[in-house]
Amino acid sequence: MMTSQQYINQIKTYLSNQFNLGDEQVSEMMPSFISTLAGHMANLEKAFESGDLGVLGKSGHTIKGAFLNLGLNDCAEIALQIEHRGKEGDHSTDFARLIASLRAKVDEITSRNL
Repeated sequence: MMTSQQYINQIKTYLSNQFNLGDEQVSEMMPSFISTLAGHMANLEKAFESGDLGVLGKSGHTIKGAFLNLGLNDCAEIALQIEHRGKEGDHSTDFARLIASLRAKVDEITSRNL
């Protein structure tokens, strides 16, 4: 797994390249992006706790978009699994493991003071 600094550098590089933003603009936007990502992660966990796989699938879709907007494709792939398998109602999927994997990554991303 990447370190907090590696994640932050990856996000900053992606935002700069993808949206043609300067370093100052990216730095100003980062706290908002990180806060939004943390909120989506909390919503995903609440959806899992509810036991409603349809809601979990929708939450997976939302956080997948947040990851893609930050250039975190590895995280988006996990979220995509949650999205599809949740919407399919696949009770054989180990959602707890997938969500724990995302939680570890999000915690690493959010642990760094911007």
